[in-house]
Amino acid sequence: MEVSLTPEQEARLQALAARSGAEAGDLVRGLVQRALDHEDWFRREVEKGVDQADQGELIDHEAVVRVLHHAQRWP
Repeated sequence: MEVSLTPEQEARLQALAARSGAEAGDLVRGLVQRALDHEDWFRREVEKGVDQADQGELIDHEAVVRVLHHAQRWP
């Protein structure tokens, strides 16, 4: 498989390789693996949420807003 990178992406990858002392190809493989792992995790979490919703385990909008306000992550 071949992947095309933009000139900016390639430059950033080469700079990262130079800073880390790793080969660019090894960095790409690691980055792809982390992205794939994250995608798997995200899909599992969405499936859990859908299952909870199907079972009626929901919270209303006002409760979500209260939690976000309490966590100071919402204006």
